Amino acid sequence: MATPQPRANVAQIPAYVAGKPPTVLPGQASYKLSSNENPYPPLPGVIEAASAAVAAMNRYPDMGNSALYAALADRLEVPVTDLAVATGSVALLYQLPMAFCDPGDEVVYAWRSFEAYPIAAAAAGATSVPVPLLPDGRHDLEAMLAAITDRTKVVTVCTPNNPTGPSVTQSELDAFIARVPEHVVVVVDEAYVEFVRMDDAVDGLATYRGHPNVALFRTFSKAYGLAGFRVGYAVAPEPIAAAMRAVSLPFGVNAVAQAAAIASLAAEDDLLERVEALAVERGRVLAALTEQGWDLPEPQGNFVWFALGERTAEFAAATDAVGVTVRPFAGEGARVTIGESEANDRLIEVARGFVA
Repeated sequence: MATPQPRANVAQIPAYVAGKPPTVLPGQASYKLSSNENPYPPLPGVIEAASAAVAAMNRYPDMGNSALYAALADRLEVPVTDLAVATGSVALLYQLPMAFCDPGDEVVYAWRSFEAYPIAAAAAGATSVPVPLLPDGRHDLEAMLAAITDRTKVVTVCTPNNPTGPSVTQSELDAFIARVPEHVVVVVDEAYVEFVRMDDAVDGLATYRGHPNVALFRTFSKAYGLAGFRVGYAVAPEPIAAAMRAVSLPFGVNAVAQAAAIASLAAEDDLLERVEALAVERGRVLAALTEQGWDLPEPQGNFVWFALGERTAEFAAATDAVGVTVRPFAGEGARVTIGESEANDRLIEVARGFVA
């Protein structure tokens, strides 16, 4: 007897591997540096706003996210019609190919990059076209342009790139977009945009305003510290944003998450202070590792990348032994979040024994 069978592309969907929780060590604190989470507690006013929303949990959330859209439109100075919110920016990655790709259409992205990219493409029935990074962990934009065909519908630039860390410059991005066919949606994934400290940094909003095929993806999970609530948003020309809203999950962003995101936007001064502190700590960690002899890709997110190759699993085990969990990518390297100072100090000591 025949049994129900999923679509053929479902079998091709790779599993998403989340960061492991830390190993509990007797008598000392353990730290999770495997998921690029913000080590700070919620911003001022967020717990109060979330608690108030919890009191109305018997009611459906605002399906139109009207208050959140209004707050984002005001903060970013963009029309509400150019916004799409979702359960984290990862949900946006699912919505875009669902809205724009027919089966067999192509999605081009750098690799290694965010591991949800091939998952989202496969789920939509699209074909992934991964383009290897340059040796320094940067996007090979020329190779990505060469990979675009008549079947390409989406090309994604992850800046800063997760997990390797470097960002593209505005000049590089402008030159790239100018050569991308106008029917292709260019996603500029800016999940870590708040942490960028570099010359000629990308101005995502100016880029979106200057091109009818550019969509910015951003999140409240990293700098804003709302990883547990799952709120992301896209800024895109109205036809793109409307298509993404059309395929979004009804009531996807819950009422507590909406309230927390709005309150987080209102605490910008505190946000900027925390982000700057993390950027300074990132600089301290990078300087210590460089002094040891490491030549790491330029980190512009809240993490650093160790290209360890076959020693990756050994490195992850060594950090785990001192109560620090990192994110290993088998045979390639390990991504380590900038966390609490004590956690970073333990990382630096472990890294000393792995300098090439």
